[in-house]
Amino acid sequence: MQVYRGLDIGTAKPTAAERAAVAHHVIDVVEPTDEWSAVRHQSAARAAVAEIERRGGRALLVGGTGLYVQAVVDDLRFPREDPDLRAELEAWTAEPGGVAAAYDELRRRDPDAAEKIDPHNARRIVRALEVIRLTGAPFSSFGPGLDQFGPTAFAVRMVGVWVPRDVLNDRIAARLAAMRDAGLVDEVQRLLDGPPLSRTAAQAIGYKEIIAALSDGDASLDAALDTAVRRTRSFARRQRMWFRRDPRITWLGTAGNPCDLLPELLATWTS
Repeated sequence: MQVYRGLDIGTAKPTAAERAAVAHHVIDVVEPTDEWSAVRHQSAARAAVAEIERRGGRALLVGGTGLYVQAVVDDLRFPREDPDLRAELEAWTAEPGGVAAAYDELRRRDPDAAEKIDPHNARRIVRALEVIRLTGAPFSSFGPGLDQFGPTAFAVRMVGVWVPRDVLNDRIAARLAAMRDAGLVDEVQRLLDGPPLSRTAAQAIGYKEIIAALSDGDASLDAALDTAVRRTRSFARRQRMWFRRDPRITWLGTAGNPCDLLPELLATWTS
């Protein structure tokens, strides 16, 4: 979600000072009215890595969304798209109860894909059903990287940070509270005052819940932030489930500040 201009606080985007100190890539590359996808991310991230290597540097890839990580580092190939079918599915999920009904269809037709997709993520559900209806094959069957972990598409060392669940839950709550104090609600209001957000941008955790609250005059912003905390914790659980299957990842664990793991991280990088 850091690809979107204007989605700053809620995506924990690097500050201007941090970006001045270290070059960051694939950040602020599209307007929030644009759609973004794993296909676009694969192309943009690989182009950035190639440019860094051309200059003699080494890229540090940082990310947490499983499909997007594997799209970049693995040889994933994405099935074709059908804008008309997608529009039909999007209209269905926009109806009351439509997302739940679409997710039920996905569970029936591809339980493996459904297990990896948030039941509230209409965009991902629509894409999965689009592929299934177009090809007749399960969405989970596309791409060797989803269930097989062979050589990466280019040389990469993969490291994960493991934090105890109770510590992680506390950090997530503190993170959302800090975002609110930093002006997240005002940021969302500014976005709502502009052109309509794309379906992708509007699904961002934190933004989605606050948008719903601001659109409903009787809704509570406190309740919206609580929902965002719960959904972030749920997302973190899915991240753990996704990445712990990958034997290529070296795990570093701490109950304290993850920055304390820097020496171990650098040791894996230079070895």
